[in-house]
Amino acid sequence: MARAGKKSLLKDVRGAIGGEIVVKQYDHCIVISKYPDMSRVKRSKLQKKYQKDFKQAVAYAQSIIHDPVKKAAFQKKLKKGKRVYTAAIKEFLGKK
Repeated sequence: MARAGKKSLLKDVRGAIGGEIVVKQYDHCIVISKYPDMSRVKRSKLQKKYQKDFKQAVAYAQSIIHDPVKKAAFQKKLKKGKRVYTAAIKEFLGKK
């Protein structure tokens, strides 16, 4: 794990790069780490169920934000400052 100052070349970079490194932004510094190897992780049945449910929730939320009519209708139901994407995920998971 390496650290960089807030004024480094990576100041605007976030997330995975090429499946090899991950750049994380924190208040005090930027952390560069190795991409996690999740190949040997054994998930329980319950974890697999939650992962499947969340995958379906993300697909539902994306279908809403990519359709301008649905997105506008959903936005009307929300308070100011709330995001359609996260509200759609919450709504979907709340029905489960």
